[in-house]
Amino acid sequence: MRAKMGGVESGSNEAQQEAAAYRLAELDREFILGDSMRGVRLQLEYAKVEECLRAWGVRSTIVVFGGGLVREDGPPHHRRWYQQARQFAQIASQHGGATATGGTRDNVIATGGGPGLMEAANRGACDVGAPSIGFNIALPHDQPPNPYSTPELTFRFQYFAIRKLHLVMRAKALVVFPGGFGTLDEMFEILTLKQTGKTSPIPIILFDEAYWRSVVNFEHMMREGTITAFDRSLFDFASSAEEAWDRLEKYIVVR
Repeated sequence: MRAKMGGVESGSNEAQQEAAAYRLAELDREFILGDSMRGVRLQLEYAKVEECLRAWGVRSTIVVFGGGLVREDGPPHHRRWYQQARQFAQIASQHGGATATGGTRDNVIATGGGPGLMEAANRGACDVGAPSIGFNIALPHDQPPNPYSTPELTFRFQYFAIRKLHLVMRAKALVVFPGGFGTLDEMFEILTLKQTGKTSPIPIILFDEAYWRSVVNFEHMMREGTITAFDRSLFDFASSAEEAWDRLEKYIVVR
């Protein structure tokens, strides 16, 4: 019979092996998800996506923003936006280098990975056999990925900051279709980066001039002196998928 030492059976290390402190750090979920590891989690979100994109040879992207509430079977203007976003992604994927095999891929369509106009753009790339990226985000009311982004390039982020970083890092152009708060947030984020010289001077196209002028009165901002004529020149408008591509083609690397 084993002797007891201080209430613990002599020779038994069961308590030590079962203690949280004894778990390998990388297998300790409570530790990894704790406040002190937030910086590490941010790094992991960045590194995982970076590794996947490099493995697929994604050198550059064309980012497409747009509202998640817009539906293919919605009212006429929604149906048109959906069709045009899909058609734009078809054109850009066919002519931009996304379908290249071996080596690197250029101008790969990248979206927020959700429904609506994000789905339309991923779907357009899928239509022509091109890969596309879905940068999805974990939300309290979960937003599942749309079925058209390439599965190996469909990511899920906890942190908006890292998601935005990946949206910008490889972007050679931005096309913004009508959308709500999220679309406006992402659009103004990139406009601000371009305005302040914190990113390369990528072309920015706002689709459907009437929508955007009714949502944001850019001329009033100029009159009030809150933006300059230079700031207004940071973006342009397009009214069709073909026009959007024509405006971008002279700026981006096409092969």
